[in-house]
Amino acid sequence: MSDIRKVAVVTGAAQGFGQAISVGFAKRGVDVIGVDLSDCAETATKVTALGARFVGLRADVSNPESTALLQQLIDSSFGRCDILVNNAGIYPNKPFAEVDFALWQRVHRINLDSQFLMVKAVLPSMIKSHWGRIVNLTSNSLGLAAPGLAHYMSSKAGVIGFTRGLATDVAEHGITVNAVGPTASLTPGGKSGIDPEVIQMLAATQAIKRPGTAEDIVGTVMFLSSEDSAWVTGQTIMADGGLVRL
Repeated sequence: MSDIRKVAVVTGAAQGFGQAISVGFAKRGVDVIGVDLSDCAETATKVTALGARFVGLRADVSNPESTALLQQLIDSSFGRCDILVNNAGIYPNKPFAEVDFALWQRVHRINLDSQFLMVKAVLPSMIKSHWGRIVNLTSNSLGLAAPGLAHYMSSKAGVIGFTRGLATDVAEHGITVNAVGPTASLTPGGKSGIDPEVIQMLAATQAIKRPGTAEDIVGTVMFLSSEDSAWVTGQTIMADGGLVRL
């Protein structure tokens, strides 16, 4: 593996966590396939400026058809996939009494079902090379008494269960699976979905007393995507400034 450039698939790559993670890979000599409903042109510019290749795929990660699209793109562009970061997600804050079944299903499709679909898309390549790293984003909200997030927390708890179960099933192929839990952060998605005052309030209760940024989770994701984490699988790490502790 050392003489071959690795290839990472990052979902939700157009901005926020996904863009920061993509740039983090580029700095480490990893080429990137960015998957997002939005245009990834800005991320592409940042990645290629660092000497890495970037290929974008505009697709709905919660649609089963995206699995075939991603497999085709992997085969045609790189012929391999070594790393998957399941970052795409939504977090509409709404009291449970106002959550209808359509919203419940949408949150679970995007936050949890998409991770299943993306793993299905990349797993054949990882099994073929007998090496892989899968990093699923969950949330530190699971350790908080936060209102209006029952639907969101359910999906993110599912991510941890999926991570633990999948880690056992793919270990024989040299593949590790772990989860990272960020906090409410100053990202485009975070600022649009969460009251900035809430982000500041959470920061005041952390060990590191400042709001999180997209770059704050990059190091943890890079570790879990590297050779250094070969003995780590089925784990969840909260990269949240010391707010929630496992």
